[in-house]
Amino acid sequence: MNLPASEVRSAPAAKERRIPKHLAEEWRGRTYVYLCVLIMIVTIFSIVYFIASRGLAPFISHGVSVSEMMFGLEWRPDGEPAVFGALPFLFGSFSTSLLAAVIAAPLGLCASLFMTEIMPKLGKTVLQPGIELLAGIPSVVYGFVGLSVIVPFLRDVFPGLGVGVLAGSLVLSIMILPTVTTVSTDALRSLPRGLKEGSMALGATRWQTISRIILPTLLPSLLTGVVLGIARAFGEALAVQMVIGNAPHIPHSLFESAATLTSIITLSMGNTTSGSLHNNALWSLALMLLLMTFVFVFVVRMLERRVKR
Repeated sequence: MNLPASEVRSAPAAKERRIPKHLAEEWRGRTYVYLCVLIMIVTIFSIVYFIASRGLAPFISHGVSVSEMMFGLEWRPDGEPAVFGALPFLFGSFSTSLLAAVIAAPLGLCASLFMTEIMPKLGKTVLQPGIELLAGIPSVVYGFVGLSVIVPFLRDVFPGLGVGVLAGSLVLSIMILPTVTTVSTDALRSLPRGLKEGSMALGATRWQTISRIILPTLLPSLLTGVVLGIARAFGEALAVQMVIGNAPHIPHSLFESAATLTSIITLSMGNTTSGSLHNNALWSLALMLLLMTFVFVFVVRMLERRVKR
């Protein structure tokens, strides 16, 4: 079929008009994506630069020793001379976070196994939404519940006033439980069914399959959930501040008061003058928190590489 000469000439012209429009849409999309990535990179580097510039000021401008702040046992910013020993706060942050992970990891792992291997239908429809709902509760609510329930219970059963490392760890364990459970559940559901079916076909029971096949295979992914939970607990401020007692010393038992990096920052930052030695020392504590966040991210990346292998 022969087309008129006018239509033959207009077809390439219409095609030429459509191509620039398509390229324009592609370039607009690329520009938008690159702009968002650039804003994110600039924001991250700006935060790191701001915290580092303030956090390094005590060591550069005021002559505070790094070893004194990292390993000092006394925190007396108003003393003569001022002493900034952050070891009690580092000990409080690590002790509460690790103890919370020790409590939450078995609970989260058992809950994820129950929701995926034992009763998957009930777990997917009822239990998992309920656990994920815990992640949306504000931290002040956890702190208030801990102050109203956990602290009086510990005060009545154990020696001490109830506030202390154990109270803070129990509150943090409840807060990080959704993180550990969700990551573990996603890892268990991503496991190929052929591994479990092959184990069952060889005569293994359900518990033998879980203990000898599923858990060793998914150990890096399960540890990723635990590390993310520790990172979440390490940076928590308000809930821990309400139940830990905020005493700037190293506790000798789980029932004694302590303090964390986040709690001392939130309690003291509003009472200092910007640019003063005390204020910059608090920024040094914030820099320690930032560095620990980088460490946790590095550990998670290393675990993810093991999963891919």
